[in-house]
Amino acid sequence: MKIAYFIKKSGLSADPAIKAFIKDLASGGVTVYDVAAGLQPDTDMLIAFGGDGTFLTASGIVCEAGVPILGINLGRMGFLSDNELGEVLRPLLEHNYTIEEREMLEVSLEGPGVPKFFPYALNEVALRRSGAGTLGVDVTVDGSILPTYWCDGLLVSTSTGSTAYSLSVGGPICHPDVGVLIIAPIAPHNLNVRPLIVSRTAEIEMSARDRKNRSVILSVDHKDYTVPAGTKIEVRCAPFSLRRVTFGKSSFIDALRTKLFWGEDVRNLR
Repeated sequence: MKIAYFIKKSGLSADPAIKAFIKDLASGGVTVYDVAAGLQPDTDMLIAFGGDGTFLTASGIVCEAGVPILGINLGRMGFLSDNELGEVLRPLLEHNYTIEEREMLEVSLEGPGVPKFFPYALNEVALRRSGAGTLGVDVTVDGSILPTYWCDGLLVSTSTGSTAYSLSVGGPICHPDVGVLIIAPIAPHNLNVRPLIVSRTAEIEMSARDRKNRSVILSVDHKDYTVPAGTKIEVRCAPFSLRRVTFGKSSFIDALRTKLFWGEDVRNLR
């Protein structure tokens, strides 16, 4: 078995617990290497040490190759990286784990002056203003025109991303097994618009109008790119899924209660 590992936060490289874990993997007959030098052929798994931001960065390394990713939580929230360091060694060595599939987004740009960018996202693709004033965001779904959104921006989210940026702008919470996409405005300037759920097969196109013709910000997960106003942005489901390692103990509903404190109410304690 060959396992790569990824550490985004430099200070964690010297963490004694991580070093001991890697040593124990090697002692168990696993070939272990740092993916910083590149993903090697025949890699069976990538372990991401950190929080959800680290998991998102690591997903960009392996998503196209189809290598499963295991998130070990050393951060705060731990929605994607929901495993504790002291609980995964034995199941890994015993191959006692399963692989779940998580939908990803693919984004393409059309227009002059577009930047080079990584075109895949696990959580969301967002279009945001770069200065003061609202944007007019024009959107079509499978060629059907939606009313223009006057807002700070607009995002397209997967079910996995429903508990990320989409949640903070008032989008619905979706179980990650549900095959849908969420279209949600960011700080809309009209009261009669709501987030919209569409099929995972939908082809979504959006572009922003800025009255001062300024550039806008395109966010692909946690990476930001500057694009000219009017750039046509196409979003669809990627032709592959992210493969996520799970040990069968994680529960999305439990995570909502314990990490987002869903329904936290003093009356429930009596």
